[in-house]
Amino acid sequence: MLRGLYNWTMDKASHPHAVWWLALFAFVESSFFPIPPHPLLGLMCLAEPKKAVKFALVCTLASVAGALLGYAIGWGLYDSVGVWLIGALGLTDAFPVAACHLREYDFEAILIAGATPVPFKLLTITAGFVGMNLVTFVLSSLFARALIFMTVGILFRVFGAPIKRMIDKYLGIVTTAFVFLVVGGVLVLTQLGGSREDGGVCASATEVKPAR
Repeated sequence: MLRGLYNWTMDKASHPHAVWWLALFAFVESSFFPIPPHPLLGLMCLAEPKKAVKFALVCTLASVAGALLGYAIGWGLYDSVGVWLIGALGLTDAFPVAACHLREYDFEAILIAGATPVPFKLLTITAGFVGMNLVTFVLSSLFARALIFMTVGILFRVFGAPIKRMIDKYLGIVTTAFVFLVVGGVLVLTQLGGSREDGGVCASATEVKPAR
């Protein structure tokens, strides 16, 4: 089943309109969609390595645009849409910790979330809620998303064929590694505030109030 899904996705990834699907996935993932665009980006780069940098740039810009939607939800629609989204994504307990970190570290917090498997949408919604400076938010989001997506694009552009052969041969191992990466991102998220024993400033954050 995994091999069939892989082959089907590879076929779709090389479709003439696949870039629009990539942009859509990247846009909605930054604000409310639970599935990240990374797998689609990787498969599209595999299908057409010469266009990998272009795909990565599209993914980066669409993701930052989606981040602005997440910011808008947190800023103006948190009590209605935002609360529901955070709950549906299972991030209710992490929200106060994320808000605390954004108030303490703003740029660095967005950078970490944007360049790791930590759910980026949590930070985009939270940034709007706490009233993070919009210019700082956009710049940090652009830098973070470019760091991860453009790195993927450049690597596939340079090493596309060998990487494709490796994934074709070791698909199961690669899939398992990706799952562990996502799980690791969730673990990082739960430890954002540090342990209570370490006295982290955000460790016991339980309440948030908008800074506007």
